[in-house]
Amino acid sequence: MEEIISNLGLGFSVALSWKNLFLCFIGCLIGTLVGVLPGVGPIATIAMLLPLTFGIDPIGALIMLAGIYYGAQYGGSTTAILVNIPGEATAVVTTLDGHQMAKQGRAGIALGIAAIGSFFAGCVATIIIAALGVPLTRIALLFGPADYFSLMVLGLMFAVVLARGSILKAIVMIMLGILMSTVGTDLETGEERLTFGWNEISDGLEFTTIAMGIFGFAEILKNLENPESRNVVKAKIGRLLPGWAELRQSAMPIIRGTLIGGGLGILPGNGAVLGPFASYTIEKKMARDSSRFGQGAIEGVAGPESANNAGSQTSFIPLLTLGIPPNAVRALMVGAMTIHGIVPGPQIVSKQPDLFWGMIASMWIGNVMLLIINLPLVGLWVKLLNVPYRLMFPSIILFCCIGIYSINNAPIDVFMVAVFGFFGYMLIKFGYEAPPLLLGFVLGRLMEEKLRQALVISRGSLMTFVERPLSGGLLVLAVLVLVIAILPNIRNKREEAFAGD
Repeated sequence: MEEIISNLGLGFSVALSWKNLFLCFIGCLIGTLVGVLPGVGPIATIAMLLPLTFGIDPIGALIMLAGIYYGAQYGGSTTAILVNIPGEATAVVTTLDGHQMAKQGRAGIALGIAAIGSFFAGCVATIIIAALGVPLTRIALLFGPADYFSLMVLGLMFAVVLARGSILKAIVMIMLGILMSTVGTDLETGEERLTFGWNEISDGLEFTTIAMGIFGFAEILKNLENPESRNVVKAKIGRLLPGWAELRQSAMPIIRGTLIGGGLGILPGNGAVLGPFASYTIEKKMARDSSRFGQGAIEGVAGPESANNAGSQTSFIPLLTLGIPPNAVRALMVGAMTIHGIVPGPQIVSKQPDLFWGMIASMWIGNVMLLIINLPLVGLWVKLLNVPYRLMFPSIILFCCIGIYSINNAPIDVFMVAVFGFFGYMLIKFGYEAPPLLLGFVLGRLMEEKLRQALVISRGSLMTFVERPLSGGLLVLAVLVLVIAILPNIRNKREEAFAGD
């Protein structure tokens, strides 16, 4: 306990500097804005804002990107409650009862309990990360190259299972991402791979180019295709602070949602997305009168929102301790860390404790800022919801082009973003998900490195992946996860869980 307090003290000394406080505030504000506006998710925003972080030190850049992420997680609930459109995938469950509360004139209470639940969950999640960070890092230091390779295979299998849509399509996207990661000059042999004689990609495909194109441009094209229908609730927002009766009614759902979301968030492969769904299901089963759910039950907002926020923060654990991104947003952050010269993994705690603990402390500060930002600015968010998307997209595209050009001052980068934007749009049209591709791209390079290291150590024997107990156990678990997901009964339940998304 004394060690945790000492480490958090170091973290707060870093996070409370004026510069990092400002970056955290900017991140939370932009994230909330992104979450409030339907059609621009946190993945697209972080991808578009990556170039802005190049002039910032690594700690400040990661603090701002983290603020954007959990700000968007909270902002998505505002749209879900007021417009019945989830600004973020995990806010789908909030629409069920949150929007009904808004139609009944209780929008303020729904927004207030979402803020309180998110704040409580965020504080608990920060403590969980602080408590588990060092022990998990020590365990991670025991991993050899073969163990790391098998762990990444397991993470990708979880990503396949938790991807919305076809499992086969998710596997195809992961394999395509891994294939794309091999483009460029092989550092060991000096041979060019999959460049087809094109010198512009001899150094490999740019992470920011792929991310900004597939998530930024493709998202814009998708949203322009669909006619807008935003029916903002006309009823008064009402009081924002819930009464004692409502707080008592929400207390246990908030606690249960925090524990459920926090636990699932640690799982690799975007387990955090299951948190709100699991919380809502449990609250409905535990309720004396389950028929209230879907009709404006406050527990249907309190539990899922707490699970959502807790999961969004504990999902930093695999990233910070193992260096393995559990979802597409974390993959973007791994890309940002790599760009800033940081090698993600267990070495961060010992070699860059200010970065590790500064990030954790900034999460708690970010939760306070979200509370301060969101409740007083509800009126502003309502007005922003009425801005037509067709008026926003030209400025978003211009911003993207300036940002990507500023990285290398190369016009070819803008062209590549446009190509990947069209590619991302085609993926959407044919029902393929882009996040597994990005995970495959980021982990592909790490997997190749660990694969080569393991084979060098074992003198070319593939049996090393099975003979090492930890590596073999992880591979068996990966196969079991995939087999279980393919079973008809499990597959049907999985499709039902994501049906509302």
